[in-house]
Amino acid sequence: MAARTLARGMGTFFKHCEHPESRWSKCPHEYKIRYRNAAGKQTEEAGFETQDRAIARLTEIYNEKKAAPRSQAKAERIQKYGTMLFEEYTEEWKVGQRHLAVSSVRHLDSLLEHHLYPALGSRRMNSFDHKVVDGFIRTMERARTGVATQANAFDKLRAILLDAQRLGIFTDNPLAGVKPPQYDPARAVIPSLEQLRAIRTAGDDAFMLIVDLMSGCGMRNGEAAAVNLNNIVADDVYRITEQVVLSTRQYGPLKHRKVGEYRDVPLPARIRETVEWYAGKYGTVDGYLLRQQNDPRRPYPHWGMDNQWRRIRASGKVDIPEGMVLYGNRHFYASNCLSNGIPITDVAEWMGHKSVDVTFKIYRHLLPGSIGKAAQVLDMALAA
Repeated sequence: MAARTLARGMGTFFKHCEHPESRWSKCPHEYKIRYRNAAGKQTEEAGFETQDRAIARLTEIYNEKKAAPRSQAKAERIQKYGTMLFEEYTEEWKVGQRHLAVSSVRHLDSLLEHHLYPALGSRRMNSFDHKVVDGFIRTMERARTGVATQANAFDKLRAILLDAQRLGIFTDNPLAGVKPPQYDPARAVIPSLEQLRAIRTAGDDAFMLIVDLMSGCGMRNGEAAAVNLNNIVADDVYRITEQVVLSTRQYGPLKHRKVGEYRDVPLPARIRETVEWYAGKYGTVDGYLLRQQNDPRRPYPHWGMDNQWRRIRASGKVDIPEGMVLYGNRHFYASNCLSNGIPITDVAEWMGHKSVDVTFKIYRHLLPGSIGKAAQVLDMALAA
């Protein structure tokens, strides 16, 4: 079979017969055409009696594609991406997330692998609506997934679906009316000052240092494990520059931050004294205070504090609030700040939250103000 190709993009015409091209005009067999349609799929048509009719049809198709309105291009885009599986679409979307730090990529991959793909991976993109999203949240609730993890998984799903909406896949916003996972304040169990004092001395010296850094400087567990004497940049300022990453057990950038980014936090005198006391007693390695006991060349492991916390709780010798986790020491920091009138914007910055909304959702119940209280304060100012 021979075929003749027209101008670029127009396609070809041919005959399925034994006759050479030079005999086509006298051959009784019909002409056929081959071209790529608007979606890029190779297509054939048959039934053309003459070469001129075959060429005329190719020319018509070519002109239609050139003159196709944007609405047609949008329809083709919806067809292409709307029928994609969620996992397939997300993998393509993930390639464009070049702004994410290495630790953030690991966190994203973990959420996809353990939560989003098992529940939604085989679902077609055009099948998402608010009921599907709400069902996903209920699935996590039934599985007793931590509320923070629920919120993170929902945030990633929202980013992916909003990206799809910009492509026009959804007529209506698939997130409209969905109530996002909310951090339950009742779960943010906070020790009293007396309980905190007993907790900090219930383990070894490393445990005490970590509890002090979490409750006094608002550090996350991994940030406290990476404490470095050189990061005391002023008598009352500590610069948090890195954390011990759970997945790699190595030093890495802060959560929601790129390599080299940091945050400065207030350093209470008592916490500075603990840091300097520990450094004086045990020494440092390149300024790091906490190292793996069996191999000082490696960072302090997460299980070092987790195991102690479990033993302390199991012993029953320390008054620990019901439901409190190790992270409750960081909750104490937020409570201490907010109950003493420190602005929530400052607390959000010092705790390294992605936005003040996160701080507000978790600790709103700790804010001392109320509408009634505000009215009294404003009235006093107006009456003065």
